[in-house]
Amino acid sequence: MGRDVESIIRDLTEAAVAMVRQEYQEQLRETAEQRVEERLLDALLPETGATRPSHALIELLGLGGESNKEDSHEDRRERLRERFREMLRNGELEDRPVEIEVEVRSMPFIEILSPAGHEEMDINLRELLGNMLPKQRRRRRVTVAEARQIPLEEEMERLTDMDRIVPEAIRRVEQSGIVFLDEIDKIAGRESTVGPDVSREGVQRDILPIVEGCTVTTKYGPVRTDHILFIAAGAFHVSKPSDLIPELQGRFPIRVELNNLTEEDFRRILTDPKNSLIRQYAALLATEGVTLEFTEDAITEMAKVAYELNSRMENIGARRLHTILERVLETISFTAPERQGERIVVDRDYVREQLRDILENVDLSRYIL
Repeated sequence: MGRDVESIIRDLTEAAVAMVRQEYQEQLRETAEQRVEERLLDALLPETGATRPSHALIELLGLGGESNKEDSHEDRRERLRERFREMLRNGELEDRPVEIEVEVRSMPFIEILSPAGHEEMDINLRELLGNMLPKQRRRRRVTVAEARQIPLEEEMERLTDMDRIVPEAIRRVEQSGIVFLDEIDKIAGRESTVGPDVSREGVQRDILPIVEGCTVTTKYGPVRTDHILFIAAGAFHVSKPSDLIPELQGRFPIRVELNNLTEEDFRRILTDPKNSLIRQYAALLATEGVTLEFTEDAITEMAKVAYELNSRMENIGARRLHTILERVLETISFTAPERQGERIVVDRDYVREQLRDILENVDLSRYIL
């Protein structure tokens, strides 16, 4: 919406680069952590005296019996460093304050207005200008626990080789990329000449080149779309697939019709996803100190109601669950601030009680559910 069609491929390339970068950095994490450890030891040792460790500190760290007058300054300092390393790995220095040098990333305040199709121009210029400016560093005083993460990110960036990441990311986009075009029925139709429908055929013709196969310019280099898998879906209640332009129809040769959602489908939608609606509502009410639980029969009842409503009225799919859950939990949501610390169990009887009046009044349910 409001962007160039080729931005689909650019976004896909960005996702691939981020994916490969994360995999690459996980392989380098151990090396980066070793570098961070050395930087922390360099920061901790000056606090004990840059020239020679004090006798009090040596006794405190248990090095008194190990040292003698014949030991050189380098030997003492090395033993002290190893002792600090041991304490660092055991977590004994997590609360100790330390000064570390961090890189200050300052971005130039430049805003570039580019025409449609050149969304990445301002990004590239900002990166170019940002790299031309000298790197600034400043010292920050933080705890050792905080100091572990800040240098770790810097070391990971230093070790990251974009010359290896970008080619692999582009290869994945070109050979394994998948683009899902949802609600393609919204641009179906070729006869309309007035109103918002006038642009439908234009959008189809814009999509056609990347589906057929073309080269899209990204900031990481050219990307071919010949072998990217394009999947389109639409409800087609009003229009039909044959309303699309013939060229676009020919690029989607495999067509399948989806079955309506069943009661079991609705139940799985409520329970299986990590961010399912019932988990979202439980997390939302947890911010008010309320523990919300759903019984199995309550979930089954809401799935049954969603299926029946879709059968009687317009079939809007799983969207029906949003309105049903909102209606069931309406009272609990508004009284949650006064019920802090309570444990609320939603069962089948509670669901029926909250939906009874609406389900019995068909005309009212059309407006509310």
